[in-house]
Amino acid sequence: MRAVALSFAAAAALGAGAARAQSVEELQQLSISELANVDVSSVSKATQPLSEAPASIYVITHDDIVRSGATSLPEILRLAPNLFVAQTSASNYVITARGFSGGSLAQSFSDKLLVLIDGRSVYTPMFSGVYWDMQQVLPEDIDRIEVISGPGATLWGANAVNGVINIITKSSFETQGGFAEVGGGNLERRASLQYGGRISPDLTWRAYATGFYGADTLTATGAPAHDHWTNPQGGFRLDWTPTAADSLTLQGDAFQGWEAQQGAPDQDINGRNILGRWNHVSANGSTLQVQAYYDREGRTTEGAGNGSFWVDAYDLDVQDGFDWGSRHKLVIGGGIRLDAYRIIGTPSLQFSPDSRTLDLSNVFAQDTITLTSTARLTVGLKLEDDPYSGVRPLPDVRLSWTPNDRVMVWSAISRAIRAPTPFDRDVREYAGPTLFISAADFRPETLTAYEAGVRLQPTSRASLSIQGFYNVYDNLRSVDPHPGGFLPLTWGNSLQGDSYGMEAWGSYQVLPWWRMMAGLDLLSEHLKYAPGAPALLPADQNGDDPSRQATLRSSMNLGPHVTFDADLRYVGVLPDPHVPSYVELNGRIGWRLTPRLELAVAGFNLLHDHHQEFPGPAGQVPRSVFAELRTRF
Repeated sequence: MRAVALSFAAAAALGAGAARAQSVEELQQLSISELANVDVSSVSKATQPLSEAPASIYVITHDDIVRSGATSLPEILRLAPNLFVAQTSASNYVITARGFSGGSLAQSFSDKLLVLIDGRSVYTPMFSGVYWDMQQVLPEDIDRIEVISGPGATLWGANAVNGVINIITKSSFETQGGFAEVGGGNLERRASLQYGGRISPDLTWRAYATGFYGADTLTATGAPAHDHWTNPQGGFRLDWTPTAADSLTLQGDAFQGWEAQQGAPDQDINGRNILGRWNHVSANGSTLQVQAYYDREGRTTEGAGNGSFWVDAYDLDVQDGFDWGSRHKLVIGGGIRLDAYRIIGTPSLQFSPDSRTLDLSNVFAQDTITLTSTARLTVGLKLEDDPYSGVRPLPDVRLSWTPNDRVMVWSAISRAIRAPTPFDRDVREYAGPTLFISAADFRPETLTAYEAGVRLQPTSRASLSIQGFYNVYDNLRSVDPHPGGFLPLTWGNSLQGDSYGMEAWGSYQVLPWWRMMAGLDLLSEHLKYAPGAPALLPADQNGDDPSRQATLRSSMNLGPHVTFDADLRYVGVLPDPHVPSYVELNGRIGWRLTPRLELAVAGFNLLHDHHQEFPGPAGQVPRSVFAELRTRF
């Protein structure tokens, strides 16, 4: 799931600055051309300038993150104009690209977006979605976030259907010394401490600890929703470069938190992970990467008989990139992932069997062919073997044309699948003693995607990225009556249809100290039942998605010590269940009191006392203010 398109000038403007500039003054001097050449790696699994990446990609830079005032990954991801982000409670969010946000009526989830943190996939194999309350990265350590809308299955595999989010953190070489922050407001209190050191000239480390408390959101009546939560976390990273050709990384995190739930017992969440990666650059320029990680996640609802589960994931990936002659750049590789899980069900929700070890293996190859001095053709294929449906081919073809350094035109055709999960194949749901839902022989959901885009730099002060898509879906999950009767209901593959839309974003350097960014996202979804299929529920049960979204962002450097940022967003109506459209405003002002000390005040959802972003009885998002003090030592 790693496709790429131009980022905002904000991403452009401040992105390259994160790599080359350390002060506000230096950031002000970066041109749009320099910003458009931020390196990305999610499109081809090899580093390339953003301006050469033939896909729809937006880059959120480190400076974007700091200046937004956002402290959690979901709130940071609101900066990407090609994502739909909706808060559903104090701790949970729905995040999608190009629709399919899910629907509670059909127990449908947002499960077509692959999310990675430093190459570690964080989707849960239980239902292919992401538990956003269990994903935490210290914002200070994020180098950039590459947000790809569109399929990336050829490189990243199943579940990279509608998009890929790749969160890339800084090396410990870049985070030497101490960093601390403390802050609080009406909805959140937070503190973080980190220190990085050097063991030898080529071996560095960092360690961190962070903790927070998030207060309740509101119900529709304005009462507290009783969904407050906390999730302390700590971790470390080591980076070693024993030779000029080799680099090794070892990193890990652990967390233990709890969440209040409206009308239900509290829930405990926990997890830990460790990842190792070796990169080798040969004398001929070929690049070899070997990566392995272990990841454990668990959730328990407090009280006897309330259910729990844990998942242990073991993953190994190998890839090699090299030139073949003067016209071919190849990336080949493969991997295997094992997911061992155990579920302790409740009287109403059970799995049969309640434990499995799922194995997912793959091999892939991608060749970028230089056709002429201005045209490139990328052809790729992944063969993936998943435990429920066997071997599936996932092809991708991309063509790009760059007539000059200010214009790039690209197009793509690709195929992706959302593979079955235990929730699709093993679930048993009861209404009292009656078996209400029984999973059946669910097959992979499939997508064939057609994309095209253009990336422009019309002047030295402006950049623009526009892309359109047409997606054809088949075998989408549905709720069907049992053959020959009605109960138990089953998961079926009776839905099909298409969607199309446009994504656009751009930036303009109004003045040397003022940059404006804007984005627009249009989506039209058309789903229907396959001929002869029973239409038990509405055909749009896989997503309650807005047809229009728009963003406008302003970033100002008010002298050498003060920054002021404002972010206005519009989200259109969610059709069924109905949620009204809304307009909201976030803002942050930061004062650099000394070279090592900064004070900032941020406000979120400033236009309304509270508003709703997704269907549900709770989850009214209140207005909030947050003040923080950041220091380096």
